[in-house]
Amino acid sequence: MSRVRRVVIVGGGTAGWMTAAGLSKSLGSNIDITLVESDEIGTVGVGEAVIPLIRAFHTLLELDEVEFLRAVNGTFKLGIEFENWGRLGESYFHPFGNPGVETWAAQFHHYWLKARKRGETTSLEQCSPEASMAYAGKFTLETEPQLNYAYHFDASRYAAILRQLAEGIGVKRVEGKVVDVASNGETGFIESVQLESGETLEGDLFVDCTGFRGLLIEQVMEAGWEDWSHWLRNDRAVAMQSELVSKPLPYTKSTARSAGWQWKIPLQNRMGNGLVFCSDYLGEDEAVKYLTDNVEGAPLNEPRTIRFRTGRRSAQWVKNCVAVGLSSGFLEPLESTSIHLIQNSVLRLVRLFPADGIEAAEVRQFNLETAKEIEQIRDFIILHYKVTQRRDSPYWVDCSEMSVPDHLAHKIELFETNARAVRDNAEMFLERSWAAVMLGQGLEPKRYHPFVDNLTDQQLDGLMTNVRTKIAGVVANSPTHDDYLKQLCGGGSL
Repeated sequence: MSRVRRVVIVGGGTAGWMTAAGLSKSLGSNIDITLVESDEIGTVGVGEAVIPLIRAFHTLLELDEVEFLRAVNGTFKLGIEFENWGRLGESYFHPFGNPGVETWAAQFHHYWLKARKRGETTSLEQCSPEASMAYAGKFTLETEPQLNYAYHFDASRYAAILRQLAEGIGVKRVEGKVVDVASNGETGFIESVQLESGETLEGDLFVDCTGFRGLLIEQVMEAGWEDWSHWLRNDRAVAMQSELVSKPLPYTKSTARSAGWQWKIPLQNRMGNGLVFCSDYLGEDEAVKYLTDNVEGAPLNEPRTIRFRTGRRSAQWVKNCVAVGLSSGFLEPLESTSIHLIQNSVLRLVRLFPADGIEAAEVRQFNLETAKEIEQIRDFIILHYKVTQRRDSPYWVDCSEMSVPDHLAHKIELFETNARAVRDNAEMFLERSWAAVMLGQGLEPKRYHPFVDNLTDQQLDGLMTNVRTKIAGVVANSPTHDDYLKQLCGGGSL
């Protein structure tokens, strides 16, 4: 394979333009990038919530935070509230930041578990600055230390600002539909794509951002598919937008329903709503009615049904074709990881970019890292369904009784015996996230770490009081999320 100089990205949307922006910002002087997309082909574009790591990607792009928020009607996000996931009528919060204080030997939840045995009534969420601020409807960037946060935003507007950025530094956009793909008869490498107009685009490396279709990675390269629907049963989503009926809060809300779960994502100008469900337990017409009946505010569009398969391509990089986004694999948006997976695929491609020719070792490394990442996130999402106390519908009974991947079963057993939450090397979700979900959904550990017993009862009481007092002070002295957004995005003085 000769030197890679011409990159052709097939497909736009969030995946296509994140790829174009990331590659052009990092390698633009060394490569020519062309993105082909058709205005006639729609994008899924319902993902409106992300995780904090996107801020690192924006730093790479030199994307100003205030300009970004204004352009995408963005709001801040401090975590996710989960309602009815453990038991009906109960809720918990998965915050982005650490609760309480950490030690090298034991995470804070061990101290909290011992304090609770002694009669402490403070919830774990009340020991988290992010959760406490979220529930109070407050936000500021001026806390010390700074809150760990992400965003909610309009995905179509996000793609538009990324397009503007990418085109501004040399990416060429071509309007059109790909109708044919030419491959080398000997190597199997893609040589060009032909558009409906008759135009031919030649390239050295092709990035498939065509969504579920997998136009290049599957239809041409036949990468194969690893199905995970036996663990993650949901295969449909209904999405719609509605008017805001109250001030936007700085968190996503996920409410478990009888055959799936409903999301609420607040933007500055509207609410994003959706119902993720399994068609074996709930029909599409029923799902549409259920969502429309449970949406606050007047609808702004007709409900849209999206069908999907949970799983991943057997390989995300085959010969000179790399799949990014939905063409690479799909996990339901329960923990807002879809855009993160796109981001990391782009950064991984930059790091392993085959400037001097495509080598098998680099391809293999890309595939190993990509597979490991999505499988780790998969296990974290499966956890939400497995560790539930609900037995009120066939859906939840089946979820609680299913077999899970061996590594996840080990993590659950480890936490159940000694409250030890562990994180694999480079795993995205930290120990605090595993603990938040397992404790929040009613998994009761038998013991806490003995390191905690180094504190006397008086010292432990003092620790808990100190945590509560500090957080209460931060909350009391912070502006509301809505006021902060108005000041920030309206150009007012902070």
